[in-house]
Formats: sequence, C-alpha cells, structure tokens
Amino acid sequence: MSLLFKLLAAGISFGAGFAANKLVDTVWTKTTGNAPPKDGENLEHSLRSALTFAIVSATVAAIIQTLTGRGAQRAIARFNKSRDLT
Repeated sequence: MSLLFKLLAAGISFGAGFAANKLVDTVWTKTTGNAPPKDGENLEHSLRSALTFAIVSATVAAIIQTLTGRGAQRAIARFNKSRDLT
C-alpha cells in the first residue's frame, strides 16, 4: 500500500505543479504584458526580467512541493490511523 500512496502523492504533486506553473505564467503575462522569459531564444527579455521570473517560479514550486508533501503525509497518517482502529 505504501507504493500506491507514493505514486498518488507524486501524481498530486505533479498536477499541482503543472497548475501552479500555468498560474505563474498567466499572472506574469497579465502583470508585465509580456510572455514569460522561458524559451531562451527571445533576447528581448532583460536579465532582470529573467531572474525575477526564475525566482518567482522557483518560490512557487517550492511552496507547492512543500504543501503537497505535507498533505500527502497527513493523508497517509490518517489512513494508517483509521486502518489501525478497524
């Protein structure tokens, strides 16, 4: 059962990360009026813009990873506790 929980936690983390990435891209586009500096081909983006986007993206990714990891651990603990009671 542990492998199933790990796979489920990884799937939830992946989905949350994907949604957060889309959210950061949308907020960046609406805030700055420019596409996110991701491709490396568009040299019109300044270094400051690229670094700011990288910091924001990394921060959001770290928060999402932490929250999904904690949520998965709580869910596993609740499941194990309820399974022990029955």
